[in-house]
Amino acid sequence: MDQNLVIPSTWKALQSDTLRQAGHYSLLSCLRLVATQRTFRPVATLRLCHAVHSSTSFVRLFLPVCRVLHRFACGRACIDLPWRTSIGAGFSIAHGWGLVVNQDAVIGRNVTLFHGVTLGRRDRLSAENKRTVSHPVIEDEVWIGPHALIIGGVRIGRGSRIAGGAYVTDDVPPYSIVSGNPAVIVKRGCVPDVMNPSPL
Repeated sequence: MDQNLVIPSTWKALQSDTLRQAGHYSLLSCLRLVATQRTFRPVATLRLCHAVHSSTSFVRLFLPVCRVLHRFACGRACIDLPWRTSIGAGFSIAHGWGLVVNQDAVIGRNVTLFHGVTLGRRDRLSAENKRTVSHPVIEDEVWIGPHALIIGGVRIGRGSRIAGGAYVTDDVPPYSIVSGNPAVIVKRGCVPDVMNPSPL
């Protein structure tokens, strides 16, 4: 893989993450967030792991160290965010406590996750005892409120909002607000809630 294509995109993702958190980007603001924001450090270490993993074989030797840093950052933030998770630019974690993301979930750009959110896999067993596994896909500009639970191969459409405590097991159309257990659509045509959006 050509690291000239991967590392700049990883760096641009980190710039977008910084913009979402700080409202502007500079190297100094990025470093300040890493030093002071427990919910930003796991995002930064995840980007570091991605960059190192996608780099040359020599640089890849440092991946175990980066993974330890990422685990430490996640532990300090009280979240479970595997470094292999595919996450678009402009990712924002609010509060963080109790956040759980399955590593095979896919998260788009300018997504906001609050504390207690779970993006989990669904296992189904057929009558023949065959297991089918599925994971959620979160499209761009989605806002997911506190303690929302999104399970299985559902797709959350662009610009949608998932209310706190919602239990989502079905696809959500773009620009919709869902609430409840089980979640139902309470509004269509909503405006995306993205604070300090990064250009898509």
